[in-house]
Amino acid sequence: MSFEVATTLAVVTAVAVGLPVLRASPDVVLLGGVAVLMVLGVLAPADALQGFANEGLATIAVLFVVAEGLRQTGGLGHLGARLLGRPTTPARAQARLVVPIAVMSSLMNNTPVVAMAMPIVSEWAKKLRISVSHLLMPLSYASILGGLLTLIGTSTTIVVNGLIISETDLPGLSMFEIAWVGLPVAAVGVVYLLVASRWALPERTPAITVHDDPRQYSIELVVEAGALEGQTIEQAGLRHLPGAYIAELIRGDRVIGAVGPHERLAAGDRLAFVGVLESVVDLQRTVGLSPATDEVGRLGVPRSDRVLVEAVVSSSCRYLGMTVRDAKFRSIYGAAIVAVARDGERVTGKIGDIQLRAGDTLLLQTDPSFVPSQRNNRDFFLVSEVANSTPPRHDRAWIARAILLAMVVLVTTETLSMLVAAVAGAAGMLGFRCLRSSEAKRAIDWSVLLAIGAGLALGTALDRTGAARLLAEQVLALTGGNPRVGLAAVMVVTMALANVITTQAAAVLMFPVGVAAAANLGVAFMPFAIAIIVGAACSLATPIGYQTNLMVYGPGGYRTTDFVRLGVPLSVLVLAVALTVIPMVWPLT
Repeated sequence: MSFEVATTLAVVTAVAVGLPVLRASPDVVLLGGVAVLMVLGVLAPADALQGFANEGLATIAVLFVVAEGLRQTGGLGHLGARLLGRPTTPARAQARLVVPIAVMSSLMNNTPVVAMAMPIVSEWAKKLRISVSHLLMPLSYASILGGLLTLIGTSTTIVVNGLIISETDLPGLSMFEIAWVGLPVAAVGVVYLLVASRWALPERTPAITVHDDPRQYSIELVVEAGALEGQTIEQAGLRHLPGAYIAELIRGDRVIGAVGPHERLAAGDRLAFVGVLESVVDLQRTVGLSPATDEVGRLGVPRSDRVLVEAVVSSSCRYLGMTVRDAKFRSIYGAAIVAVARDGERVTGKIGDIQLRAGDTLLLQTDPSFVPSQRNNRDFFLVSEVANSTPPRHDRAWIARAILLAMVVLVTTETLSMLVAAVAGAAGMLGFRCLRSSEAKRAIDWSVLLAIGAGLALGTALDRTGAARLLAEQVLALTGGNPRVGLAAVMVVTMALANVITTQAAAVLMFPVGVAAAANLGVAFMPFAIAIIVGAACSLATPIGYQTNLMVYGPGGYRTTDFVRLGVPLSVLVLAVALTVIPMVWPLT
């Protein structure tokens, strides 16, 4: 065994062990492995950087912008919440999630499906008071399984189909031919996820609760005509809010103290909420609700340019003891108070009637220039902008949805590649002002991209040094001339490689091995090609093998052992189903 092969295998093993053991983030561990290989001369700088120039990586980066445009406009959040419903347990939430995701992943590449679904699922989990760690891994796995239903579901299938056409005398796969094996694999896999996730997925990131933040804001929101009008409190998703509750409903001169879940909302209703900052920010983004204070509309700042700012009233504030209205707060500071927190108690009454006290924490809707201009003002102890607090551009939601629909249609009909369509979609989001350029920059999760790029670089090292081929040949040598054993060996090795290098690299690497194995055994090659597709696409046992696994790894707070616990049994099930179905549909002889 050469120095390069031994070193590559040692570093990849160390990275695989380090991911669950070390406290460092996945991107740091993966980049550390790449750095070691570069320093030792095993991986050339050009090869290491090649992973960061990968088309799939660039596609994910651009899709973060598209997803942010949908989030900033509420383009999918409201529709997604209505589609997913309000299940009461993690198991029911998983059941509502995995089937639609699997179907969507069959119609378009599974990577963009996960990229666009993640923010929706995260917000949905928060509203349901369910840890997002119960949902993000099933989201990734469901997208992988659904990708096996059509030719365009995964890039791996497309790559292998191209090799079948160019490297053999066989015709390529039709659009739904792979579904003969993909459908039973997906069906068994979805059932397994719904059963096993209950015990296999721990609560890594707890849902927000009302006790997470000592600041309890009081905020009044008015029901606008349209979206929520006529719905009950429960239908509107305003019951059992994470970190917030409805204190009362004001309808004209009538005050309803104990608001029941079946109370129907009417336009003009004023809802008084008490909750932590994060929940108040989410309420501000709810379609059909707007701040009850008239001062917001008089700011003279476009809605899309406003931000939320926290400001703590100081003991030297000149307006102590005065009401917000008498102090002419908006005129003097250019900011409208939308919520107040005071020593954990509820502040009653309209915003304009609240008397300012030292220590009050005010939540202001204002211009971004407020923070630098008022930071040293003696009227405030502390001034800080709330992250991701720009009011949603609901008036542009239909534009964002149209851009998404156009992107999906162009990719499904193969008019444009996924990357080109995603770039066009992101440009459309920015061009039609569905989001600002600063928001687009913040939306890109660089830790995810660095982790994927580093994972691709490690895969390149395994490929270029011959370490991956050496492992494959060693396993195939044990088949003993049995065609079924040979088919199983090709699939097992492909799946194993796909969990440590990229799925496309594993498929490309194993394709000639599969051709040679079929020739040596004197059997048809198509069953081996299908086994390579399924084995490569179903990278389920580690976070580094597939892009969607890496995408949910950090946000879900997962450890590598979580993927092993849930993914290894699922991989065994996929192998069992596929190895049973493949010879029946594509005979070996």
